Amino acid sequence: MLCTEATTCSTLSDTNIMTRRKPNMRIMHLQLANCMFDRQMEAQLVINFLLHTQPHGAEELEVLPIIGPSYVGKSTLVAHACKVERVTDHFSEILFLQSDDFTDDELAAFSEECARKRQNHVSNSNRDIRFLVVVELVRDLNEDAWNRLYSSFKQCVPSGSKIIVTSRSNKIAKFGTAQALTLKRPSHEAYWYFFKTLTFESTDPEMHPRFTYIAMEIAKALKSSPIFAYITAHLLRDNFNVHFWCKVLAFLRGSFQKHASNSGEHPFDVLKQNRPTYFGRMDTPLEVCVLYHQYQCSTQDEVPKITVQDVVYGGVKPRGKFEVLAWRSSIPPYYSYVGTCEIQELKSAAVKRKRSMKDGTTLC
Repeated sequence: MLCTEATTCSTLSDTNIMTRRKPNMRIMHLQLANCMFDRQMEAQLVINFLLHTQPHGAEELEVLPIIGPSYVGKSTLVAHACKVERVTDHFSEILFLQSDDFTDDELAAFSEECARKRQNHVSNSNRDIRFLVVVELVRDLNEDAWNRLYSSFKQCVPSGSKIIVTSRSNKIAKFGTAQALTLKRPSHEAYWYFFKTLTFESTDPEMHPRFTYIAMEIAKALKSSPIFAYITAHLLRDNFNVHFWCKVLAFLRGSFQKHASNSGEHPFDVLKQNRPTYFGRMDTPLEVCVLYHQYQCSTQDEVPKITVQDVVYGGVKPRGKFEVLAWRSSIPPYYSYVGTCEIQELKSAAVKRKRSMKDGTTLC
């Protein structure tokens, strides 16, 4: 885990070695609420890149590409590295850019901002001036567009500045002067520990073996999705009832199996590609909710009051297309994840609950 504060967060194994006793689940839950989980090595690689200094006179801007699927934590990893005191002391300015494509107007505006900030630091400081530019690519960027962007950076940022570029595409690896850092989904064991800690909070899972078994099966169904770990863990904590947990497990299994049988894909795989994704509604089996588009918002943006949990697990039924809040992160950069949703009725009135949902309940 990577902490947001200056304290040290130990892993589970470290805690066992140091204390020789079981870690307090409440403490571990609070740590997870304020830390980025299971990214110590990647964070150190980013920090090492940022603090590495080139010989005087080097004209090349160093570039670190960070690659990974949607919602794996690329922006969060960078935000945590940028909060480290040694990094904030090393750079005069940290600038963030996010765009589908970088137009001439956007580049001109960025150059003007850089010039203004650079002049301000020249006037008020005698120390070396360095900028860190963090570029979040929403889509693929071709080589010509990257060369244009890189050339603009070289003209406006001081010598010794650095660039981090994040993307879902492996194609950006060739833009780097450093080896690309690839973020992968956590292992099943790591994800289970993460989900278990969020779900049980201060409760000892060993005291509730049946709940623990159901939670483990739910974690398998969630396919290492961090956002749905938060959504589902919150739901289970608020409804600490074995029959309700069985109902959630049966619903997830049935909904995901139905999606896979219709499209050949798991809904989370479709969601990562930002394609329309169908989810069942637990209490209204003759309806589905369709998630058309997902995007992230900054802390300054207004977010919807209706949540994904309200739509999938609750009885909310707005008309037409509407915005839903999937999750609001409690760690930097504090993004909120929002989607466009619509509730549709299944065409056949004869549709009944899937037999697998009943089977799933008996398995609990």
